[in-house]
Amino acid sequence: MLERLFQLQAHGTTVRKEVVAGITTFLTMAYIIVVNPSLLSSTGMDFGAVFVATCLAAVIGTLIMGLWANYPIALAPGMGLNAFFSFTVVGSMGYSWQVALGAVFLSGLLFFLLSIFKVREWIINSIPLSLRFGISAGIGFFLALIALKNAGIVVDHPATLVSLGDVKVPEALLFFAGFVLICALSFRQVTGSVMIGIIAITAAAMMLGMVEYQGIVSAPPSIAPTFMQLDLAGALNVGMISVVFAFLFVDLFDTSGTLVGAAQKGGLLDKDGKLPRLGRALMSDSVATMSGAALGTSTTTSYVESTAGIAAGGRTGLTAVVVALLFLACLLFSPIASVIPPYATAPALLYVACLMASGLKLIDWDDITDTAPAIVTALMMPLTFSIAHGIALGFIAYVAVKALAGRWSDLNWSVTVIAVVFVLKFMFLDLA
Repeated sequence: MLERLFQLQAHGTTVRKEVVAGITTFLTMAYIIVVNPSLLSSTGMDFGAVFVATCLAAVIGTLIMGLWANYPIALAPGMGLNAFFSFTVVGSMGYSWQVALGAVFLSGLLFFLLSIFKVREWIINSIPLSLRFGISAGIGFFLALIALKNAGIVVDHPATLVSLGDVKVPEALLFFAGFVLICALSFRQVTGSVMIGIIAITAAAMMLGMVEYQGIVSAPPSIAPTFMQLDLAGALNVGMISVVFAFLFVDLFDTSGTLVGAAQKGGLLDKDGKLPRLGRALMSDSVATMSGAALGTSTTTSYVESTAGIAAGGRTGLTAVVVALLFLACLLFSPIASVIPPYATAPALLYVACLMASGLKLIDWDDITDTAPAIVTALMMPLTFSIAHGIALGFIAYVAVKALAGRWSDLNWSVTVIAVVFVLKFMFLDLA
């Protein structure tokens, strides 16, 4: 049955290799089951319900990817967009988390339609590389600011906007210890370095009496507080256009980049250098996003950590199925997730931020017409506390700089139209 489903021999793999690869991928991304509920619960969402929704969204998306698309790619609620959901859409813009879930669902539906009508490649190819790198780095800076804020390292100040917090308190010291530990383990290529760091800091906090032990295994919490609570009518508000676009845009590029990168690493591209069954893979992601919104979590996307499993020998969807089963088993471990403090998950956020910021090295630093818009995009995300505003200002800067520099050949009509739409939004719509 496994051979018929996954064509193991044709891909030069075995059941044992696929199982080991699945375990490896899971260990590298398991941190999301504690980080995601921690972030989304700041909006007023029930922690236990989000924990269950996170696990189930990962199970659904990863199973579809494995059984239908037959790729060793795992999915789960994505980093960056969960922070945008919590701290910008709900925290800063003032929308309810139900409306934010509605926006996530709509972005998933649009993603699905783009995949069906095969216009996704046109969209991907029309966006300049410099802006893509700027967006990735900007999300990293956004996560870094949230991590430092959650750990109390960066605090508000009436004169300078931000300032250094009290770095002598135990929470700050544990944060630094966690970040150093994760980076060191990652450099040594220890599988599951992020999860090890989170658990180590939580254990240290327990020994210091800073958190209370509540057990290891229990029945899963109820998902009722978030299940089917999305507000689609509220998400159709004209002021949510940029939010839906941001969810869609980032998910589209995250997924496409992850799929191509993972396929290259695993030798899964065809003789023309293209990814077979790309449509199925992208639709797996979009269905997972819609399902996740219905369950009660932010955008679900393909995880670049899947490359760890591919490096361990994973070549088929059986790897993904193993990951999905492990996420399903995690439903029994909610007591562990519920006691992990913010200063234990903050190091993971900062570590992921460092990885995402590495995209800046790919910018053409000798061409200011490429460099400036990318930097504007990257800086505006943390400074405006909004991924959507960062994307908008980056597009506007790109078109304006290229046009005034006489680089008309670098512009295409789609990027120009998007920039004009963003200008009109800033002029005529309430930024909140």
